[in-house]
Amino acid sequence: MNERLNQIKKTLKKELDKDRYEHTLGVMYTSACLAMANGYDMEKAQLAGLLHDCAKCIPNEKKLKICAKNNIPVTQVEKDNPFLLHAKVGAFLARVLYEVEDEEILHAISVHTTGAPAMNTLDKIVFIADYIEPKRDKAANLKEIRKTAFEDLDEALKMILCDTIHYLNGSKNDKNIDPMTLETYHYYTGGSHE
Repeated sequence: MNERLNQIKKTLKKELDKDRYEHTLGVMYTSACLAMANGYDMEKAQLAGLLHDCAKCIPNEKKLKICAKNNIPVTQVEKDNPFLLHAKVGAFLARVLYEVEDEEILHAISVHTTGAPAMNTLDKIVFIADYIEPKRDKAANLKEIRKTAFEDLDEALKMILCDTIHYLNGSKNDKNIDPMTLETYHYYTGGSHE
């Protein structure tokens, strides 16, 4: 597995810009740490973390074309904001370019930005790791969320979703909130604004 991770790292270093690559390594390591803390398979968590943003630096038009060509469903919100497609396209690329066959890993990549109702452990790990990895420093309550993430994945998930919804509502673009993010938020919080 280590050899495989090293090969993927080499490829991603060419595909991603420097900041995105460093973020990706941070998510890989944080995913491994969260897996360790939760008795989950560390290698699977590392692979999912490493590949979560593999489509991030693909131009938006190309993301739309990849979806059209490969029958990947695109919502209206995603058409209006194609940068949101990097999760779905990333899962597709993980399967066809990086030969990942594990459905759990592919699912975690596909929901790492919006979340999803009833997420499994790996989904939660990658979603949270993406938010708390060491290079992240902008989000509110980050210190508290980082601490909580190693104590209770569900509680950390709720905190992230609440902060995300509050942030998006406050940034004058709430029409661009992905419906899946709202659905996830309502699923985990009961819709309450904590």
